[in-house]
Amino acid sequence: EQEQEQEHGGQEKEDGLNGKSETKNYTTKSLLVHRKGSTRAFPPHHPSIPTNYQEIGQPALIGGTMGTCSYVLLGTDNGMQHTFGSTCHGAGRALSRNQSRKRLDHKDVLQQLKDKNIAIRVSNKKLVTEEAPESYKDVSNVVDTCHEAGISRKVVKLRPIAVVKG
Repeated sequence: EQEQEQEHGGQEKEDGLNGKSETKNYTTKSLLVHRKGSTRAFPPHHPSIPTNYQEIGQPALIGGTMGTCSYVLLGTDNGMQHTFGSTCHGAGRALSRNQSRKRLDHKDVLQQLKDKNIAIRVSNKKLVTEEAPESYKDVSNVVDTCHEAGISRKVVKLRPIAVVKG
């Protein structure tokens, strides 16, 4: 965080590089936003998003797991105000990689994907259990929470058809 003292009276302005700076009590704070566990989702008409998205807001791709849906969200004014233009970037792990390897059988995971008509190509069977749908929280619940809170807007739900794991 970088602070700069300036004499301005209660203004709020958007800055293309750092997202947002606020002026209160005659102090301006320029913030460098580091997103860990989130992704950028700026609202419509923000100067840092491409012209093609100016009317709708910045799209954010929210990945699910090998066997669950993914989403496309759009940034909102409310998200800019409350989260500096950030939203979730996925669901997050429910099990560590080590726990997944110990608790899950790769053959069961492969069968679950096959039952959902999801093709998979994997270089190492250990990757199958580490990235199994059970290893992650429910992405739909996380996306619904962001949507209901108004920090991003849900626009498209995607279904996986194939998975390639390196």
